[in-house]
Amino acid sequence: MVRVPLTPEERLRGEKFGALLRQARGERSMVEVAAAAGLSAETLRKIETGRAPTPAFFTVAALAAALGLSLDELAAACAEGPPAGGLRQAG
Repeated sequence: MVRVPLTPEERLRGEKFGALLRQARGERSMVEVAAAAGLSAETLRKIETGRAPTPAFFTVAALAAALGLSLDELAAACAEGPPAGGLRQAG
């Protein structure tokens, strides 16, 4: 099976997503957040650095839950166009 190359827009969206995760993680360690989400620290590292710009839905959902983020806010923040403000933690 051949994987179709990502578009520049998909890569940019992945970079935005990674930056948002780093921001939301704050002072928490990558290992701590990855464990809370049921992921390896290497998987989180790849997502945060944009090396894995299209993570699976359940991976995104697990990270959102571990970081107290809304999926709706994540989707809006990663949509094309300029960032629409910061993320608020779900509460």
